[in-house]
Amino acid sequence: MASKALMKPTLNFKHGTLKNNEAQVQLHSFGQVCFPGKNGFSSSRKSAVVSVVTTKTASPATVVAVPVKTGSTVLLSQKWREIQGLNNWESLVEPLHPLLRNEIIRYGEFVAACYKAFDLDSNSKRYLNCKYGKKNMLKEVGMDDSGYEVTKYIYATPDVNIPIQNDAAPGRWIGYVAVSSDEVTKQLGRRDMLVTFRGTVTNHEWVANFMSSLTPARLDPLHDRPDVKVESGFLSLYTSEEAETKFGLESCRQQLLSEVSRLINKYKGEELSITLAGHSMGSALALLLAYDISELGLNKADDRRKIPVTVFSFGGPRVGNLSFKQRCEQLGVKVLRIVNVNDPITKLPGVLFNENFRGFIGGSRYEFPWFACSCYVHVGVELVLDFFNVQNPSCVHDLETYINLLKWPQRLGIQKEGFDWMNKARDLLTSAQSLNINLMLWKDVAINMVNMVQSQRT
Repeated sequence: MASKALMKPTLNFKHGTLKNNEAQVQLHSFGQVCFPGKNGFSSSRKSAVVSVVTTKTASPATVVAVPVKTGSTVLLSQKWREIQGLNNWESLVEPLHPLLRNEIIRYGEFVAACYKAFDLDSNSKRYLNCKYGKKNMLKEVGMDDSGYEVTKYIYATPDVNIPIQNDAAPGRWIGYVAVSSDEVTKQLGRRDMLVTFRGTVTNHEWVANFMSSLTPARLDPLHDRPDVKVESGFLSLYTSEEAETKFGLESCRQQLLSEVSRLINKYKGEELSITLAGHSMGSALALLLAYDISELGLNKADDRRKIPVTVFSFGGPRVGNLSFKQRCEQLGVKVLRIVNVNDPITKLPGVLFNENFRGFIGGSRYEFPWFACSCYVHVGVELVLDFFNVQNPSCVHDLETYINLLKWPQRLGIQKEGFDWMNKARDLLTSAQSLNINLMLWKDVAINMVNMVQSQRT
């Protein structure tokens, strides 16, 4: 049977396909794996195989130059703005530039440090918090030579109630802020301020994840922008305070904006970058922070130049609507989304009604009136992997799997076409339009269908 036919690991990119023919991959979470072929995707693709430059993957912040075909060397310090998305990664994804690949891996490992340092021992005094102090955290997780110093721990409190639990949702450690050292700053070509977020762990966070209603972000006190909407659960996690106790935590947002502002002021006059990286739910928080910083204008230097704000998202869900996406683009927020095509989290929320949904009536493209406000839309440039392990299906969302498969690419193929599974949804509403049926009624029915699908996925 096809489900038993095992192949070596394959990574399919939106603009290319990475294939690991050597299969020398060691994964932290489940060991060496073999992945079955996915006929539903490969049958719709046309690929041309070309070579890609590979470099030895070292510890974070150590890979600062790569060779190119001409025999010269490209320094990260010379190309960092493009690697951070200055031109939306044009010509860097197709083919995947080795400097960009190294930076994706490097930032992914900073995010993985959140999981390694997170205390899941219910008998520990640090349960659901970081195991280590700020000064030693990176060293304890094996990243003492990363060249970054942790400056602040970040905590978050989702404003949700779980009926079976009487206690209010407490603030839990969700990530950290770090800044590059003087030595690494020279290698990178700028002082890098890094914020990383882990993914979902606690029950309250899972509930927040599936509060799939859109609500106005309203993060700028001077401009309401009611059309800019984000998922209510992510917004709650980002903005809620722990107010039940006398010494309650500030909101995740307040902690972050205060620390980012402090670091910008401390390193005033230097070349700076703001890099936000997260996995799963952490990707959503990273994007909210990027939007918030840019909307408030915190990334404007004294000479009115903008400090680049870049998000590296690993297996992240959709966060907001079309207006949110457009506003992020207007503000210059750069987002590189690294996703596995088999990862269900990257398809939520908005399984059917999302950026792929368009109607075609009379041969012309048609957008339904409620699309901009009511449909979830991904933000940024997408780098798509394709992996699955039949013995361990949970690997499709595992961060270590993402990172390790990126470490050993051997070949790159150009993807010309993608599989479009939205035709049925399009046909549903275009048929309703042609028959003069009330589209709002059909919209409500379809949204109910989506909610049912999402409930089955939980």
